[in-house]
Amino acid sequence: MNNPLLEKFDTLHESAPFSKIKIEHYQPAFEQAIKEAKEEVDAIINNPEAPTFENTIEAMELSGQKLGRISSIFFNLNSAETNDDIQKIAQEVSPLLSEFGNDIRLNLDLFERIKIVYNQKDSLNLNPEQAYLLEKKYKGFSRNGANLSDEDKSKLREIDKELSSLTLQFGQNVLAETNNYELIISNEEDLKGLPDYAIEQAKTEAESKGKNGWIFTLQAPSYIPFLQYAENRALREELFKASGRKAFQANEYNNEENIKKIANLRYKRANLLGYNTHADYVLEERMAKTPATVIDFLNDLLVKAKPFAEKEIAELADFAKRLDGIETLQRWDHAYYAEKLKQEKFNLSEEELKPYFQLENVEKGAFDIATKLFGITFNEINTIDKYHEEVTTYEVLDKDGNFLSLLYADYFPRAGKRPGAWMTSFREASNVNGNSIRPHISMVCNFTKPTKDKPSLLTFQEVTTLFHEFGHALHGMLPNTIYESLAGTNVYWDFVELPSQFYENFCYEPEALELFAKHYETGEIIPQELIDKVKNASNYMDGYQTMRQLSFGLLDMAYHANDPSTITAVQEFEKEAFAPTELYPSIENNVMSPSFSHIFQGGYSSGYYSYKWAEVLDADAFAFFQETGIFNEETAQKYYKLISSGGTKDPMELYVEFRGKKPSPEALLKRAGLVEA
Repeated sequence: MNNPLLEKFDTLHESAPFSKIKIEHYQPAFEQAIKEAKEEVDAIINNPEAPTFENTIEAMELSGQKLGRISSIFFNLNSAETNDDIQKIAQEVSPLLSEFGNDIRLNLDLFERIKIVYNQKDSLNLNPEQAYLLEKKYKGFSRNGANLSDEDKSKLREIDKELSSLTLQFGQNVLAETNNYELIISNEEDLKGLPDYAIEQAKTEAESKGKNGWIFTLQAPSYIPFLQYAENRALREELFKASGRKAFQANEYNNEENIKKIANLRYKRANLLGYNTHADYVLEERMAKTPATVIDFLNDLLVKAKPFAEKEIAELADFAKRLDGIETLQRWDHAYYAEKLKQEKFNLSEEELKPYFQLENVEKGAFDIATKLFGITFNEINTIDKYHEEVTTYEVLDKDGNFLSLLYADYFPRAGKRPGAWMTSFREASNVNGNSIRPHISMVCNFTKPTKDKPSLLTFQEVTTLFHEFGHALHGMLPNTIYESLAGTNVYWDFVELPSQFYENFCYEPEALELFAKHYETGEIIPQELIDKVKNASNYMDGYQTMRQLSFGLLDMAYHANDPSTITAVQEFEKEAFAPTELYPSIENNVMSPSFSHIFQGGYSSGYYSYKWAEVLDADAFAFFQETGIFNEETAQKYYKLISSGGTKDPMELYVEFRGKKPSPEALLKRAGLVEA
């Protein structure tokens, strides 16, 4: 059988030939690619010549590329366009990949060659990127068990195999629970307060399932407007509690045991490798360096933000009581009354803004800002294979018309797509020995779908989400590096959110908004009056939002900066971790941990704090742009160098080169309104 995954992709820019790839191709492709990658590694180990940077470190970097490409395609589809067959294959191949990774990292003969090169590093005349790669490869082995005894290596293999299976199962359970819930409304009176687009979307959802009435789901474009606008408080409560029960119910998708197993296995793994906790292990390779630094950072922000958050919630409670006689404000009331209070305070509503944010215009705005900053252009191209008909593909060119990257944009919810928004890659960049390979980047979101009568009109939160993911995409598309493992977003995890959060700032700038915020019917540019309202409301509820982010960061550290073997009840453990940040009464049988995919399936374990950490960086970086002009060419070029350098230097070094100084939290506190005026 011809297997397209194992052949050179004979396509434009060697893009993935999705239409030719069948389910039955994946398993044999993985098995063959693992075999070939092992042979490449064996050739390095058995090379009779003395170890050099080129025949060992660089050769390692170039090995396993076919396997990497197959893995990228498969696991990206497992997130964005999955089905039962793909999920079954994922459970089968994940342990194989884990085993293969350990075969390399635990190979003493290979490590000996790397060590010989590492010990000669001062006499090798390496350029800075080569020196950084050597350091990274050496640490990759020493930190992952190369020095362990055979018995402990065997234990590590078992732990890694089990972890790969458990984290996959965790994500599959969350997706199943998200897809399985429906709030079916048959009485039109229960739709009161909801905007037309949400009602139309719910009607379309019901029709697609052959049902009468209106269906609301736990997908963000359905869930968020219902919580924000539905006047029926009992139904808001029902939907909110349904979301809070995800993977925490007495059924086959319950994630409680998975959480405890994952946390304990990570702890045992860290101990095996000589670290006190999983957080100690992870943070050694982060800007923060230690759990104590992270916890101090979170608690310092907590002290500053809590008085503002408490004041915000007290004001909201008074408002809800005055408006509707609500005696005790609950979690399912927050979005509803926050939106109403926002309208009263700023004379601004999401519905007033949405007509100015047609999806296609917002996307073009993100592109146009990048053009103004960096001279790059985006051309839609229809000769690239797609994994779903809703995906749009673009060729990205530099200011001289040279090819920089492919960009896949995938914006709407589907049953086979996990919730949330993310950026990923189908191929990373590299340029070893003049062989320039450019990246293929994907942005995946879950935005409000167009209806029969209206295009997709985004909430302002969805606008900032698109800009956030596009900021990540720029990081992935613009590398000027030699090695794949140092390109794009292959940077310290607490630095990776800087480009994404930095790009969100443009959503509040009149100079940027006038590029894309145009009424979908009249073409009228968003009035200055509305821009002023957006700016004035930009830090509305920022105390509350900060507390929410801090609560997630503290929960992450509670699981990973301690011995988790004492955790018996996930709900009680979470309640204790959340206690310093709580602003609302707790809800029985509602727990976040069982669907906290960021830390139990994604790459954010011991790293959720990085969102707030990167906010300090992004606020400070954007303050520099505001000082010089948001489209200042010189500042933009400095920023381009920052993000195009990938992981070739310590991120603080890169930041200081860009900014001329270390970041200060003052810009963030000022932007968020967390300092007294």
